[in-house]
Parts: sequence; C-alpha cells; structure tokens
Amino acid sequence: MIRYRVSLADPAGHRYAIRLTVPCPDPAGQSLRLPAWIPGSYLIRDFARQIETLQVSSGGSPVAVRKTDSHTWRCAPCAGPLTVDYQVYAWDLSVRGAHFDESHAFFNGCSLFLAVVGQESQPCLLDLRPPAHARGWQVYTSLPPAAGHPEAAALRGFGLYRARDYDALIDHPVEIGTPQCISFETHGAVHDLVFTGRIPGLDLERIAADAQKICAAQIELFEPATRRAPFLDSAERYVFLVTVTGDGYGGLEHRASTALITRRADLPAQGREAPEGYVTFLGLLSHEYFHTWNVKRIKPAAFAPYDLSRPNHTKLLWVFEGFTSYYDDLMLLRAGVIDEPAYLKLVGRTLDQVLRAGGRLKQSVAESSFDAWTRYYKQDENSPNALVSYYTKGALVALGLDLEIRRQSGGTRSLDDVMRLLWRRYGRDFYQGRPRGVAEDAMPGLIHAATGADVGDFIARHALGCEDVPLKAALARAGIELSVQPDSTRPTLDVRTQADPAGLRLATVYEHGPAHRAGLSAGDLLIAADGLRITDAAGLDRLLDARRPGERLTLHVFRRDELRQYTVRLGKPAALRHQLKRVAHPGPARAATGNT
Repeated sequence: MIRYRVSLADPAGHRYAIRLTVPCPDPAGQSLRLPAWIPGSYLIRDFARQIETLQVSSGGSPVAVRKTDSHTWRCAPCAGPLTVDYQVYAWDLSVRGAHFDESHAFFNGCSLFLAVVGQESQPCLLDLRPPAHARGWQVYTSLPPAAGHPEAAALRGFGLYRARDYDALIDHPVEIGTPQCISFETHGAVHDLVFTGRIPGLDLERIAADAQKICAAQIELFEPATRRAPFLDSAERYVFLVTVTGDGYGGLEHRASTALITRRADLPAQGREAPEGYVTFLGLLSHEYFHTWNVKRIKPAAFAPYDLSRPNHTKLLWVFEGFTSYYDDLMLLRAGVIDEPAYLKLVGRTLDQVLRAGGRLKQSVAESSFDAWTRYYKQDENSPNALVSYYTKGALVALGLDLEIRRQSGGTRSLDDVMRLLWRRYGRDFYQGRPRGVAEDAMPGLIHAATGADVGDFIARHALGCEDVPLKAALARAGIELSVQPDSTRPTLDVRTQADPAGLRLATVYEHGPAHRAGLSAGDLLIAADGLRITDAAGLDRLLDARRPGERLTLHVFRRDELRQYTVRLGKPAALRHQLKRVAHPGPARAATGNT
C-alpha cells in the first residue's frame, strides 16, 4: 500500500513536508508525477513548480533522481522500498491549490501528492501529522479514516486516512485548523459546513437550515425513489470547506466535498437580516453540490478517466457547467429558500450578462467548452468581444431546452427527466467499477430517449451554433413575461472601467460601441472629459448624466505614456435590464420553475 505522510512543518514559510513511501517500486526505475491541472478547473496549473526540494532513498541509501519533464521525476532502479521526501510551498489562497500559515492549513491533493506512475490503482494511506506550533487544530475532510488500522484517525482527528486509489486520494481536499462548523443530516446523509476565516457572529444555524433544504431537493431530483445521497459510494459524509475573505468568490467540486471561497459580507450574522449577497453564496453552494452528480459522476467521455498530464478537451462543458448553472438557482427556488420573483430576477441577471457581450455571436458554447484551456481560462481585455461563457449561456440553453421539452411533451416531461437518465446510465455506478462517459454527440439522442423530444435542431442552433436562445415566446407559454428595459437613462460610451490611482482605466471597450468607433482602446487611462478631470467612475457618470445621446464628448487619455485626444459621439442607453414576471398560470407545458 502506497503511503503519504503530511507534516505541517513551516507555517511562517508556508511549507508542507511530504514523505511518500513506495513498497514495490518499478525495478527498472520508478517514475513520479504531479498533476498538471486539477479537475474542474480547466487550465494547466503546473503545481510541480511549488516543489522546492526532493530527495529519494532506499534502505537508508540515496537514490539518484532526475526530472524528465515539467511534472515528472525518474528514480534510478533500486531493489527495496522507495522513500521520497519533498517540500511543497503553499501560499495559494484559492480553491485549487494549497495554503498554510499559523492560522490554518488547506490543500488539494493535486498540489501535494506525487503519483506513483503505473501504480495509480493501488490503495493509498494518508498520514496527517499534528502541528507542533498550534493546539486544538482538527482535520476536516471527506476522506474516510483507515478503518481497522491501529493508527486510524478518529472523526476530525490526526492519523491515518485511506483512499481506494490515487484518483480518490486527490479528490478529497483537507482543511486543518479551528474553523467554525456545524453538521446537519439530509435523507440519512451527514453534511458538514466548515467556515475558515474571521466571521464575527456567523449564523451557522440559518446557513445549515438553508443548505439542508437545498441538498434535500437535489437528492430528491436524482433519486426520487431511494433518496440516497450519491457520495455514500465513497465517503461517510459530505463536507463544505468554505474559506471566508474580504472579497472572494469561487468553488471547486469533489466527489464527496467542495472547496468554496466567499465574501464575509455575503454571510448572515446572528440576529440580523441576511445580506443581499447571501443568495449568491447559496447559489454557489447549490452549484457545487449539484456537481456531485453532474461532472463528478456523470462525466463527458473525455474525462473517463482524466489524464492529468495534459488538457482533456470536450465540447460538453455547456452541459456539465451550463446545466449545473441552470439548476443551481432553480434548486434555491424548489428548496424554498427564495421565492419565484427572486428566482426570476436571477434569470434576468443571467440574460443581462450573456446578451451584454458580443462574443456570444462569434463563439458557440460548444466551442467555448473545447477552448476552455486556452481561451476561457485565459481571458483578457477583449474577451467579452470574442468569447461566450459556457456557464451563463449554457444555463440559458438549459432553460430553453427545459421549456422546449415541456412544450413538446405537453408538460409531462422536463429536463429533470434528462438528468435522471444521465444519472442512471452514467453516474450511479461510476465509482463501482463501471466508469463510462457521455459521448460528444450524444445529447440529442439522450434527451429524446428521456423525454421523446426532438431537440437536435435546437442544440445545433444554440449550443453548437451562435444563435441566441429564443426565450421570450417560450417563457410566455409558461406564463412568464420577459421584457427589456434600458439599464439607465445615461448615454453610453459602451466601455467597462476599473479604478486606477492615476485616473480611470478602460478595462474593456465593447466592439462597435461609441468608444470603439472613436478609436479608444482597452488599457487607455481616462484623465479628462471636455477639459474636466476624471478620477473615478462616479465622476464620469455625473458628467454623462448631463449629456444626451448623440452629443460629442472630447476625451483625453494616456495610452502608455502618450497623451491622446479622442472625440466620441455618445450612444443611446443600452437596453440591458431583462425583467421577468409571472403574468398568468402556466398552461399544459408548465413553467420551468416547477417539478415533474
């Protein structure tokens, strides 16, 4: 059995000390490899760059080792067990990597654990050693303890944990420290909410009550008969690991847990009204929990299995992220933690985001999925003009498909039936020795098999092609009116700005807008308009409020270190506020806000 020992060696220097023991190394010379990326985040991360030192020995004698590529080491042949000692620098406060200081320790296995090449299917032991510098620290992870072993960890304790193979080892992140936590049970499955960071007065009870409803609704969607949580195939509990910061947002799914980052201001405090951003946090929690089914077990064929040494291309992220983005907010409604007007407001915001950027007319969500590695995860100032999000437009495609399925079936079928078919066919047994994934061209046939609906043309136009999803008429059939109002009465330059100590920076210049036609570019530093100094976005807004569309405005900007002057003809206010409201009870097709 392959064994990993993690010591919290140097909190001030942010270094983990790792010892890997390989009982039966390859007699021809053992190769060791660290993943180049982490599933769920489609960018080469080069985690190996954080390994600072690495020594190999066998029987107390040094073994020569050489690096063969960016992520791989090759050890010289040896007869006995192989011991690898290495240090990892951990100062990445994100959901993807590793972080360690005197307040806590967090890591994803992809950033710490070298794979023993050729032995990835072997069971693994993880030995977590307590820190010398801190007392009262506990371990929070969904990785199960090594039951039956004399050094097995107790609940939240240090000691031995067991993974059935390397893939499982790296799919259970670990938080160690003194966080605030609460547990709840849903359909017989235990869930832990773990919050790391300074959060005075955190209302754990409210969060747990809302999370319990969301988790229950999702379990009932996929398993209406058994109501069995999916992670019980590989863990005893589900763990939400939440890092709380002043200004952060993100999540990364795992098979029995998720790592989240959220803003402190978005969390509820005891005895106070929940902040507006609390719905954003619940949406994030809902999104990552939904991934427990959709992408952790129901996968594209390109991910079954993952090859963590290179990009794994698929055109189906619009299904695995887009469908998840559709259901994350819908599950808040079905769980009863928001009402229908609040849900329709969230849909309107998604429409605002998608239709604001011209890139949706150039790139399909299928292309965006395939190019995630080189384009979506490497966005720049021109990305809104060139790219579409498989998250947000993918969510609109899912909504459109749901409404179309309901229309064709007279309200007897919905996208829920598609998700349940995917679960039965691909997900339920994925970790039970029968892993297979969804083929790239399979979705029209799968939707037809689940619902009888013919959606091949819809997918060709709106997922494989760049046409906007025709939601107005479809929503009207469900009793929901969609209208579009100007975002404000203010004339527009059609730019996105960002604060800069020296003025106001143009972050994006939208294609074909007034600023683009005048010659302005992203990166220009706006310092004056009509001879008046501009220092921030509020100052620019006040100036524009005194103008009308069609008027000319003289702008002075620095491009690099050159002062330039441009004359802009102001545009009409952009019609970018999409509003949805219930105007009638749904007909036979039923609203997409309902269950089937």
